[in-house]
Amino acid sequence: MSQSIKIKNALISVYYKDGLEPLVKLLAAQGVQLFSTGGTEQFIKDLNLPVTAVEDLTGYPSILGGRVKTLHPKVFGGILNRRALAGDQEQIAEYEIPEIDLVIVDLYPFEETVKAGGTPEEIIEKIDIGGISLIRAAAKNFNDVVIIASKNDYPTLQAQLEAQNGETTLAQRKSFAKTAFHTSSHYDTAIFNYFNTEEPLDVFKQSVTEAKTLRYGENPHQGGVFYGDLDAMFTKLNGKELSYNNLVDVDAAVALIDEFEEPTFAILKHTNACGIASRPTVKQAWIDALACDPVSAFGGVLITNVAVDLETAQEINNLFFEVLIAPSYQAEAIELFSKKKNRVILQRNEVELSKKQFKTLLNGVIEQDKDLIIEGPEQMTTVTDKAPTAQELKDLFFANKIVKHTKSNTIVLVKDDVLIASGVGQTSRVDALRQAIEKAASFGFSVKGAAMASDAFFPFPDCVEIAAEAGITAVLQPGGSIKDADSVAKANEKGIAMVTTGVRHFKH
Repeated sequence: MSQSIKIKNALISVYYKDGLEPLVKLLAAQGVQLFSTGGTEQFIKDLNLPVTAVEDLTGYPSILGGRVKTLHPKVFGGILNRRALAGDQEQIAEYEIPEIDLVIVDLYPFEETVKAGGTPEEIIEKIDIGGISLIRAAAKNFNDVVIIASKNDYPTLQAQLEAQNGETTLAQRKSFAKTAFHTSSHYDTAIFNYFNTEEPLDVFKQSVTEAKTLRYGENPHQGGVFYGDLDAMFTKLNGKELSYNNLVDVDAAVALIDEFEEPTFAILKHTNACGIASRPTVKQAWIDALACDPVSAFGGVLITNVAVDLETAQEINNLFFEVLIAPSYQAEAIELFSKKKNRVILQRNEVELSKKQFKTLLNGVIEQDKDLIIEGPEQMTTVTDKAPTAQELKDLFFANKIVKHTKSNTIVLVKDDVLIASGVGQTSRVDALRQAIEKAASFGFSVKGAAMASDAFFPFPDCVEIAAEAGITAVLQPGGSIKDADSVAKANEKGIAMVTTGVRHFKH
């Protein structure tokens, strides 16, 4: 197998020309014959460099509105011929095919056209045929050919050619081929997922080009990588890099806060809300959210849906926390938070989030639609003799938003738009309720007159009885148990209002 090869002929055909000029000038200076098409050919001519049109090589013009330009044996034969195979060399000599040692090509902007809201016709025309074929051919023949499928690789190739007198090594060519196959596979995945929306095939294909290596995973002995564009999602104003656990909590925080329109502050620990309140001002929302469980709030992730001013920042600054997220900050607030270099301060940007979620499971991947439903008072059906009051309906709605984002089994207790306690991740719903009642009492909250939400139905009336004994006056549950009547009867006996929603919100 060959090791180092000197580039004699190069095919260059790119959609984006930025960053190309220095590399093209170097190739010309090193005596490389350049072949090109269309706009790239004109770009090279404008640099006063010699270039041969591909149509002069093939004897065929660009046809079908540019759909067919490079798809010809004289192009692909020049790329795919094996230099060490006598039969290949005889054929390219017979048909006067030049050996193409370097291919520089990018792809039509398919994803960008989809994101920009292009018409179906515009999107289809951005499905590259010649480019993707050139990439695959050159990458396949990396033993003899250099493939550059990304402008990010221009500086790398230029440095190699300058240092090695126009030559590349086998290891370098194989590395470029790896990058090229990544480019082609990502492109094909984007096209497939665009088509796979109506009557979708049951296949799982994802490709994410951005990656960030984390300090470690869930624990220090585990590696971790985040695949995605965090810089699009957040502007980091202060602090260290986000950890695996930070990211998991931030994801939960964003999902929870998006349920609320009124000024709201939430404090999360291990993805569960340990404090949340809606108030007319962000400062009061913070004070009331913190009061729910100031012990668990230590080292938590904080999030609000309104701007953080200096007065509120001064209150928050009294607590040790890991991450704070807000849509904006007063400049003085940022200055205050920045005095502690490790605290992560994130400004959230407007980014459309996926409506799907997935994770590895056993020997595969499990995917589902995100839980995007939330039932308000209009979707609550009163099933007891006593109907909830207007404030109780409001609190039940508030509680339902929280219970949807809390680990099952869970019970959430709310009073006057404030979380006063929750029981989370319990193996028994009775245990979850008792945990919530005890926790509320430990922080000085009375549950008398509180609203209670459950993420699933009550299989027995025991939770209703415990709630009544504690003074809880309104209960929300999805319903659906074969023994719903027993819970309703117990609620009527105890004088509690109960509503059902018909929607379960398990969160495992």
